[in-house]
Amino acid sequence: MKKTWLLGFGFLSISLTWALYNAFVPLFLEEFIPNNVALIGFLMTMDNYIALFLQPYIGNLSDKTNTRFGKRMPYLILGMPLAAVFVVLVPLHFNLLTLILFMLALNITMAIFRSPTIALMPDITVESKRTTANGIINFMGGVGSILALAGGAFLYDLHQTIPFWAAAFVLLAALFIVTSSIKENRDAIRYDVSDKQQKIRMKKELNSSTLFILCAIFFWFVAYQGIEALFTLFATNEFGMSDGQASFTLSFFAFSFLLFAIPSGWLGAKFGKKRVIMVGLIGLISIFLSVNFVDSILGLRMLLLIGGMFWACININSYPFIVATGTEIAIGTRTGMYYLVSSLAAIIGPPLMGYFVDLTGYHLLFFMAAICMGLALLSISFVKNAEKMKCSTLKS
Repeated sequence: MKKTWLLGFGFLSISLTWALYNAFVPLFLEEFIPNNVALIGFLMTMDNYIALFLQPYIGNLSDKTNTRFGKRMPYLILGMPLAAVFVVLVPLHFNLLTLILFMLALNITMAIFRSPTIALMPDITVESKRTTANGIINFMGGVGSILALAGGAFLYDLHQTIPFWAAAFVLLAALFIVTSSIKENRDAIRYDVSDKQQKIRMKKELNSSTLFILCAIFFWFVAYQGIEALFTLFATNEFGMSDGQASFTLSFFAFSFLLFAIPSGWLGAKFGKKRVIMVGLIGLISIFLSVNFVDSILGLRMLLLIGGMFWACININSYPFIVATGTEIAIGTRTGMYYLVSSLAAIIGPPLMGYFVDLTGYHLLFFMAAICMGLALLSISFVKNAEKMKCSTLKS
């Protein structure tokens, strides 16, 4: 597990960079396109559109890569320094065109190494410990987001460029920690598979179990992304909260997710990933439906506090689960699949949920989210091969 914690610095750097990006880049855009929140929102989803197309390709390409640095490391070695350069350039824009170009470049370079970074976890971890390992790297990602949100505002007040210099430093430091502590050709679990076997197995990756779990991932991320994007509007309109109160209330969900990230991975390893995910889905459906029956801010916060633990059961076990339903030679490909559907959900979720809110009102926001979670539960119930589909591989 020591190497998992060290690998977690890679995920910490990704989460920290995106948290700072999402916090401050909208302010830069507003300088050039005031009173056009829709366009700002579209430009801020650029990463999801890029991830939709680039990350599955990069994930699949990394499966086929073979260098002296390993399969995944070349993408970290290339992408992280480039991302560090462009994250520094973002606040140095001098017009809207340069800002958009720097944003685009940063999004592309971040996409180069995200899937390979995540795919390193199952590469160096035996299957029975992957849910615990995923809990650790998600915990590290949560720490990165908290550091960005807690310290970013202070640094931004000193000068708007400083948070982005800090992100560049963290990216380079994370690259040094990961590359110096993990030697992929030494630490990765090896499987003796011929070229012919590899081609045959790669063609079988899109089996029915994979399709059902991808559907489940899509539906629960539609619900999550919709709630995350519209919660402050829900809280201010339905509970009369201030913007600050609404943001603080949502932090109860994020905080309990962070605290339960590692325990939920342990539960998935002990009781099975599919079973723990289904418990999480049933729990979140109950929480989301219960929101409609609370009329106090304290009651809402308590429900969100419990809901974050159920979300950890789902989110922490989902990536190891999709890896477990495939073969070891296609970890990068399946990582790309995971990010493809989650990015698609991030694009579709907020406007879809917003459309139904426009039709029915904010009081049905959590009801619609519960329906999406129900569809995810239905999808995952059809997943066979609930754990590892064994293949004749030899550990070297």
